[in-house]
Amino acid sequence: MSIVEMRVPTIGESISEVTLSQWLKEDGAFINLDEPICEFESDKATLEFPAEASGKLIYVAAEGDDLEIGSLVAKIDTSVKGDNSSDSSDKGGSEKEAPKKEEKEEDKPAPSSENKSYAAGHPSPAASKILKENEIDPSKVDGSGKDGRITKEDAQKAASNKSSAPAEKKETAPAPKQSPKSSKAFGRETNRKKMTRMRRTIAKRLVSAKNETAMLTTFNEADMTGILQMRKKYQDQFVEKFGIKLGFMSIFSKACAKVLMEMPDVNAMIDGDELVYHEYADISIAISTPNGLVVPPVKNVESLHLAEIEWEIKGLAEKARKNELTLDEMSGGTFTITNGGVFGSLMSTPIINEPQAAILGMHAINERPMAINGQVEIRPMMYLALSYDHRIIDGSTSVTFLKKVKELVEDPVSLLLDL
Repeated sequence: MSIVEMRVPTIGESISEVTLSQWLKEDGAFINLDEPICEFESDKATLEFPAEASGKLIYVAAEGDDLEIGSLVAKIDTSVKGDNSSDSSDKGGSEKEAPKKEEKEEDKPAPSSENKSYAAGHPSPAASKILKENEIDPSKVDGSGKDGRITKEDAQKAASNKSSAPAEKKETAPAPKQSPKSSKAFGRETNRKKMTRMRRTIAKRLVSAKNETAMLTTFNEADMTGILQMRKKYQDQFVEKFGIKLGFMSIFSKACAKVLMEMPDVNAMIDGDELVYHEYADISIAISTPNGLVVPPVKNVESLHLAEIEWEIKGLAEKARKNELTLDEMSGGTFTITNGGVFGSLMSTPIINEPQAAILGMHAINERPMAINGQVEIRPMMYLALSYDHRIIDGSTSVTFLKKVKELVEDPVSLLLDL
């Protein structure tokens, strides 16, 4: 018997431990060289672990285990030969046995599995969570993702179909009688669930930011009339030329990048006893995912066109929600923007994304009465919040930065003309 040991590989300089989020192959299944057998969840991303040899898969670690770099994950018995089907090792058969079977219909799935990707019918981590919560068998869900993988949208669709199915049966099947005491209205059940590695990492960094920085927040408000009028007037032309809509994030990112180039203290970070100043603006965009908040940066925003920024943000958001962000795409960033307004937040105090020195919080746009040239007018207003590290940024600097961003947002023409 020849055994190949599968150990956790080195993923990145700052990653010393991962979590085995889920197995992609059954214990005892025959696997081929370079075929992914499981998924690792690191502090920043979810990664697939490919097989180092062909043979029978033998589990060593279990789903949910925290594994250090170099820890044993599984073993592969290379003395076992078989085809690409996942159950070949269980049957103990070889490719030569297939023609000997009498029933030809049973032989058809075996060769077809050679052409299918391992991802076919396999849910992504986000989709798997939704399917488990709704008690849906993944084999009954059609995957629309790459190579037939079940995406989050597929899982949500299956869950909604399941929830609507019982409603149709209520007309013919009477609801079972239930005593008032059996109602869950006064239930006191509890359950425990292990935090994902990403959630644990987020928790540690947020606490660290609160404890290790002298964080303060300053506020202002912006009149969004100019942006709304510009978008209304040029949106169709913008979409026709660039193939993407003009949103608020690209305008705010461009405004912040412009001011960051003028005020390097806000774009700096502390490294020991030194201050590191950046001559570029890599702006991290906060993106909400099923596993938690991620902040991948859009690089060199100061040099990008609004359409380029929109495409970058869209690409990062899609990858984030599919757990496809690479470590390189997750690293870096000199300043962060978070938009709580998409969830209806009116005002908040965002927490700094270490080791950065500041973060801008955008909020919901609400129409409010404002005094304009001695007259009361209804204007679309947005509260802005800038949380900053007082060790690097003085109060006057933070106020000036936010005021300049406000002025550029209120007069987007001056932003586009670089005035």
